[in-house]
Amino acid sequence: MSATVYGQPGSGARFDWGLTGAAELGRVCAALVVVDVLSFTTSVEVAVSRGMRVHPFPWGDQAAEYALRVGAVAAVGRRRTTAEHPWSLSPAALSAAPVVTDLVLPSPNGSAISAAASATGLPVVAGCLRNARAVGRWLRRQGYGTTDAPIGVIASGERWPDGSLRPSVEDQLGAASVLDALSGVPGGLSVEAAMALAALASTPDVPAAVRGSVSGRELTESGFAADVDIAVRVGVSDVVPVLRQGVFSAA
Repeated sequence: MSATVYGQPGSGARFDWGLTGAAELGRVCAALVVVDVLSFTTSVEVAVSRGMRVHPFPWGDQAAEYALRVGAVAAVGRRRTTAEHPWSLSPAALSAAPVVTDLVLPSPNGSAISAAASATGLPVVAGCLRNARAVGRWLRRQGYGTTDAPIGVIASGERWPDGSLRPSVEDQLGAASVLDALSGVPGGLSVEAAMALAALASTPDVPAAVRGSVSGRELTESGFAADVDIAVRVGVSDVVPVLRQGVFSAA
């Protein structure tokens, strides 16, 4: 089979999963949308809406060192926040934390994918349930969505303990919400994108589905139900965070 088919040629909006899917679509698309509803791209939307610039960074111990190099504050894990350092991968925490100019926000999924995608030089957009409609509108206004300038929508997914990709309900629904906003683009949807969109049509209550998903229940049972509550507020934001030169800021 020709490797070109994996890029879903002949369509204006395309869909795939995870770091490998992002790399494949990044070769052939004109713009990428990364979706990590619980919680990276939701956190990016919250932070950017408050005036912060967000630097994506792969999960690991080097985020603090990188933050020092670029003059930013490094977010920490949800359970490692203190009164003096309240910035973390938590939309609720970022909603209340003091505004900083630059925030390094590491995560194993959406942030790692965004950081890798930035190397392509393409505009990379942080999409979530809160801003999916706005993301779709912005991409269409910029002229993306044709077969010559296709859009790749990436559901980040989660990780199994062995590091392999675990497709997740919340990211499929978040990506489908972006694709719904792209319905009618001149190039049409790929089969993969259309099938992802079908999941949205069969989900009458998206917030309830996300709350009841494995990831939603995991966060709630860990004491972070407020993060889920913020993430499932569908269509409440017009903020479109775009990653250029390694930094997310408002389009």
